Amino acid sequence: MRQTAFDEQGGQIRWTESQGAGGSGSTGAGEGAGAGRGASQEEGGGWGEGAHVCGGVHACAGAWTGARADADASAYAVQLPPLVYVHGLGSASTVYHAHIAADPRLAFRRQLFVDLPGHGISDRPAHFGYSLEDHADALGAALDAAGVSGAELVGHSMGGAVAIVLAARRPDLVSRLVLTEANLDPNPAPTAGSSGIAAYTEEAFVDGGGFQAVLDRVGPLWAATMRLADPRALHRTALALVRGTEPTMRRLLMALPIDRTYLVGGIGDDLVDRAELVASGVRVEVVPNAGHNIMFDNPEAFIRAVVDGAAQ
Repeated sequence: MRQTAFDEQGGQIRWTESQGAGGSGSTGAGEGAGAGRGASQEEGGGWGEGAHVCGGVHACAGAWTGARADADASAYAVQLPPLVYVHGLGSASTVYHAHIAADPRLAFRRQLFVDLPGHGISDRPAHFGYSLEDHADALGAALDAAGVSGAELVGHSMGGAVAIVLAARRPDLVSRLVLTEANLDPNPAPTAGSSGIAAYTEEAFVDGGGFQAVLDRVGPLWAATMRLADPRALHRTALALVRGTEPTMRRLLMALPIDRTYLVGGIGDDLVDRAELVASGVRVEVVPNAGHNIMFDNPEAFIRAVVDGAAQ
């Protein structure tokens, strides 16, 4: 686990890393080469004949056999930027993405799992604002401390909105976005989790039973990570999602000059104004047999989107 301060009072944002074949440098190079071999690799035998590790147009994995396997895998990992996973409201990055990162098509890369302030293992100061901009700045501090630049951000729901804001504020840190049903517009439907939380006053949510009522309502899967979040941070973050940004997250996304993929679950697909997203260069992919948590409902399609987008 690693950490760095995200505010003047010393609050710590924390993350864990999978170093992959390329180690710990800003581009994946450095110590730890060979440590992230994929599951298909046999001891002493390299990556395995025909193992599809890189995906897309790279098609390099077939060459990673024999004695030079570790060196070749490490050299290729150096060419790809780190992947950074950013969780949704009331969630945690490892819980939602560790099984994705472990796939042999991704495991050779350097990957970071960041818990935003107020969530997971990160600190939760009461004085912090928890706006989307605040979260983006904290995420930026983590990437700076990790020596990361030009990262590929994989953001889910609220984490996708934070990733968009970071890409707009710190273009040096982000080279690509993979967004999973990210919040794009203010004032989401009342059925959204953020709207339900924001319907309470902060006092009622934190001290008046609102937090427990929401935990009871959202079901065991989301509650498992939401109960680890700080109620005050959760409420302020939900308010920030309802309030949105100026320009909106959608407008920020459309204006970004980087590779952008937006994943929509085919179950209950309600993405609005997708034509304008596509016209701005955003790849919109509808994932079949998946709802809001695409990485759980259809992990194979999710992995393909992460892998194949890097090959563009």
